[in-house]
Amino acid sequence: MALVLHSSPNKNAFKALIAAEYCGVKIEMVKEFQMGVTNKTPEFIKMNPLGKIPVLETPEGAIFESNAIARYVVRSSTDSSLYGSSLIDYGQIEQWMDFSATEIDASIAGWLYPRLGYRLYLPPAEEAAIASLKRALGALNTHLASNTYLVGHAVTIADIVMACNLAVGIQGVMTKTFTSEFPHVERYFWTLINQPNFKKVWGDVKQAESVPPVASKKPAPKEAAKPKAKEEPKKVAKKEEPKPKEVEAEEEEAPKPKAKNALDLLPPSKMVLDDWKRLYSNTKTNFREVAVKGFWDMYDPEGYSLWFCEYKYNDENTVSFVTLNKVGGFLQRMDLARKYAFGKMLVIGTEAPFKVKGLWLFRGTEIPQFVMDECYDMELYHWTKVDISDEAQKERASQMIEDAEPFEGEGLLDAKCFK
Repeated sequence: MALVLHSSPNKNAFKALIAAEYCGVKIEMVKEFQMGVTNKTPEFIKMNPLGKIPVLETPEGAIFESNAIARYVVRSSTDSSLYGSSLIDYGQIEQWMDFSATEIDASIAGWLYPRLGYRLYLPPAEEAAIASLKRALGALNTHLASNTYLVGHAVTIADIVMACNLAVGIQGVMTKTFTSEFPHVERYFWTLINQPNFKKVWGDVKQAESVPPVASKKPAPKEAAKPKAKEEPKKVAKKEEPKPKEVEAEEEEAPKPKAKNALDLLPPSKMVLDDWKRLYSNTKTNFREVAVKGFWDMYDPEGYSLWFCEYKYNDENTVSFVTLNKVGGFLQRMDLARKYAFGKMLVIGTEAPFKVKGLWLFRGTEIPQFVMDECYDMELYHWTKVDISDEAQKERASQMIEDAEPFEGEGLLDAKCFK
């Protein structure tokens, strides 16, 4: 029995097909595969209970998850070099495959898929996805500045996975203007995607000329039917007056307005959070004299509170990009508090383990309860209220606002702002 790939043509299926081209492994694609139909059949569900693609059917059984399938294809060839030639090659190939999935693919999906209508579009979430993607591409660009391939001196399975993930972004949303900031990534991608084994599967790849607009929502059926209802007043008959009842029924079905956040009911504060965020964003020089001084002039301890936070498990922060991703995820999940908070998160140290510490400004004199309840990351940090009468604490807060370096005797790996 030959290997059979159950999937529509997509980048996840292409990983296995490109690997097969390099390894000389024969894979047959299921003909006339219909997404939403074929993957709902009992035969398919038996191979993958989630009904997701791709699935590789082998003589020994079925395999799902695209990277697992690609690994199987590579290992099914006894003389393939796609997994390197040593244990360290193997480890680094696995490393870059994980990086490609968690940092590159996830960030591209967070930017592209909401615009195509596959996910809910939220501007703050898009900003976080783009920032995360830029950070990952920056790290990849640095590595590729002195390396032709991810590992060693030839194509490996890590390059196949990385190129396939990048291709979706480059075709869909990453314009030339965006990618020009990462010249080594550009060189790497176009070199790979034009290799014969890649080109045989992908064909000609063209870069997106513009970022796609956000998919418009389809009009609701009720709205489509309304024009007919408006034509009826043309009739002279006076007995058409029951219509207001229909309007009343529709009005009664309308969703009730959300209850106000408790923070909106607090007495007015002399500190206007948006004014501070604007000052922070617009100050480019003399930051300590302008922005930091401006913060303390604005700060209202009766209407707001300042908090230091420190990650409870800093000893576990042994991998830089994992630590950065952890902090980025925390800031993304804090989006529910954007109207009521400002934060600085520092990743401290030039060598592992890295320390994660932060400073947060919250509306009210305590950390808002809805933040503690809904953002699980809060429990992962020790929280200490800043005593602004203590000059040492006030100075520490000032240093965190301006990303002062060195901070507490160490360099900064990164500094992130929530505003």
